Amino acid sequence: MKRTLLMLLLIAGCLSAFAQKKSGFGIKAGLNYSSNGDYLEDVNEAIQNPDANVGYHVGFYGKLGDKYYLRPEVVYTHTKSAYSDGDLKIDKLDIPVLAGWRIIGPLNVFAGPSFQYILNSKFSDISIDTIENDFTVGLNIGAGINLGRIGLEIRYETGFGENLATFINTNVTSLPESKVDTRANQVIFSLSFLF
Repeated sequence: MKRTLLMLLLIAGCLSAFAQKKSGFGIKAGLNYSSNGDYLEDVNEAIQNPDANVGYHVGFYGKLGDKYYLRPEVVYTHTKSAYSDGDLKIDKLDIPVLAGWRIIGPLNVFAGPSFQYILNSKFSDISIDTIENDFTVGLNIGAGINLGRIGLEIRYETGFGENLATFINTNVTSLPESKVDTRANQVIFSLSFLF
């Protein structure tokens, strides 16, 4: 609760600091190419790196400013990572707070923190009940072009720290439990429309 309140105060403070020359709100959707962290089997400490897979996202955002702008977003994201013992699927709520700069014409660059809340996670058909932190912080950095009200962008997102999820692996009966890092590393492609 304290983290949520702190995050809301941070967003409110940033919003008041920017001049509102051009402002509005929009919707966005797109694809993400992502993989989560390592898969660890406790008994023999075997680590498996995941294969990246395509996921998706949909959300809305606000934009304040013109040449320099602030862009808070609220985005529902679905990711999937493939391991030899199964697939890790995560549904989360991402709240990036991006500071941007329109470099020249329609080209802009941006970066900022992304606050992430895990809504649901499954390894194959096993629901994961124990995650170190449901709430994590990461980084977004990217570039985009705006063609009138339509925007195209590419960004990279990563988490700041390891966030292990523990579960009983029913596919490997000799192991009492396994762990997987839920931190996503992803390349995000988005199409947006500013109202």
